[in-house]
Amino acid sequence: MSELGDFADHGTDDGADGDGSATDADEQAGDHVEERDDGEEFDRPELADVGADDGLGALAVSEGLRIHEDGQETALKAYVTASNRSAVRLGSYLVAPYPGGEKLFCRITGLEYVQAFQSDDATEIHARRAMRSDSVDERDYKFLAELDPVAVLYSDGDELKRRMPDRVPKPETVVRAADDATEIKTGLKIPEEGVFLGHLSVGGEKVRTAAEPPTIDYRVKDDFEAGDPLVFRHTLVAGGTGSGKTHSAKNVLRQYLHEDRRYPVEANGAERRAAVVQFDPQDEYAQMHDDNPDADASDERVWETQGLAYGGHEDTTAFVPKVGDATYAADHHAAEQVQFTIPFSMVRSNPWLVASSGLNDNQYGGLTLLLERFFDQHGNGGTYEEFCSFLDDPALKEELDESGRVHEATYEAVLRRVHGMPSGLFDQDARPITDLVEGNQFVRPGRLSVVPTYHISNSRAAETVVLAVSSLLVDQKLSNDPRYDAIKETPLVVGMDEAHNFLSDADSVQARKVVGKFTEAAKQGRKERLGLFLITQDPQDIADPVFKQVNTTVVLNLGDEDAIKAVNIPSELQSKVPYMEKGQMVVYSPDNSEPVEIQGLPTCLTRHGRE
Repeated sequence: MSELGDFADHGTDDGADGDGSATDADEQAGDHVEERDDGEEFDRPELADVGADDGLGALAVSEGLRIHEDGQETALKAYVTASNRSAVRLGSYLVAPYPGGEKLFCRITGLEYVQAFQSDDATEIHARRAMRSDSVDERDYKFLAELDPVAVLYSDGDELKRRMPDRVPKPETVVRAADDATEIKTGLKIPEEGVFLGHLSVGGEKVRTAAEPPTIDYRVKDDFEAGDPLVFRHTLVAGGTGSGKTHSAKNVLRQYLHEDRRYPVEANGAERRAAVVQFDPQDEYAQMHDDNPDADASDERVWETQGLAYGGHEDTTAFVPKVGDATYAADHHAAEQVQFTIPFSMVRSNPWLVASSGLNDNQYGGLTLLLERFFDQHGNGGTYEEFCSFLDDPALKEELDESGRVHEATYEAVLRRVHGMPSGLFDQDARPITDLVEGNQFVRPGRLSVVPTYHISNSRAAETVVLAVSSLLVDQKLSNDPRYDAIKETPLVVGMDEAHNFLSDADSVQARKVVGKFTEAAKQGRKERLGLFLITQDPQDIADPVFKQVNTTVVLNLGDEDAIKAVNIPSELQSKVPYMEKGQMVVYSPDNSEPVEIQGLPTCLTRHGRE
């Protein structure tokens, strides 16, 4: 029987001195005596201190060592030595070399302690010994890291490349923490160049390398030679209140306005800067005109080293919708302010703009017919008030009912909805948005046009303004015979904050028309140089046909389970989302990289906040 087996209760703690400390005999037994599978004891040999350990540990074969086409059949674990265990984290990246120079790039997906030797149950003994000591002797246990093989790294001339894991490493291969930026970027398929989103991180801590700077920047492809610019394959930024999504969105949009960033837009290869139109329900984005007073010289040096666009974007204009008596007063930014109104003529191509609530298919058909007849009589100069008067004509209702073209009940339904539109929405005392577009003021290469709606108290009016202006942009981008060349010929990023309010999946004709329009725009984005940049705290409310066209999903902290499921990111990332601090995010962009966690910039590149 082992000396450990003599450890038992006899009134006072047997095997302990009067002060409760372990006896020398017990300490010696704990230090050197182990029990084999057959119950026989043996002395654990001490490791000679010769040389220095290199790496974190070695691949273990006790539970198999296997690479399999079916990922669930893969068995790859590494034994981590005692001195390295405190530094190992879930999600950390490791490399294991093959003979010949290739390396297996892995990610830690599981960590566990297991007993080093099979023995009788000594839980009581180990627990009480732990309570009497300051620390546990980790050599009594095996610490195993379960690995997910991500890629095989190999050299092709002077270039490092990756391929799918197709070789099993040798037993007891030494595993090391990945600390080479090129290896990590290659292993995760992160492009060297592109639009900066943040720094690669694990568990909220930036991944460090031996190089200078020690961090690894995460960038999104933005060059046709390296693949389609992903801005034109659309981006979704999802995050709850206080997660930092507006801060992060501003930093990304600022990069698309970089003075050196160009996109080809014509067959002859001409290149132009992008224009950004940002719909802003909280009145935050016009601040991008101004420098951030919280940024200091050290911030700017870091940003310059990373090649980032930073500071206020001078060509920023707040295009303020004039709606009724609503007034816009902004002392938190210095951007130019230009008022505009929605001309009723825009309803001619988008009849759903003049329906205050849901219409069925018959009612929508009746509305379309009435609008056609109205504009035939009044031309594009016809106003909303004139249209209401036009509908109030009882003779018109009787004529259409008797002819069978519009049933009386359908006519009444259309009349109610048209009259139910928010007052002061159309044809106000301001320049029509169409004139601003025609004059190359609203959409212009390098310009940030912000459309704030915070001052509009009627949510239906604010929604109609956003949909009217965004539909104008989309229609012109998709048109084969555009009226406004400025839109057609300029690379365009349409940013929409609180996108769930405008692109929701609903049963009304209006919702189907809007979703259909933006779905088609998303499909044609690459060809037409149109990118959707959607920002939301309720991604589950965005219509699925639009959501499916989004290639890059950036997720900050979300507490709602339905919202987390809706963003459709891998399960290992989903579990991290509720615990992320402000500025932490996960990026799921299959055409850009492996799914990763990143840390955004702690300081906004432009002004942010109302202080």
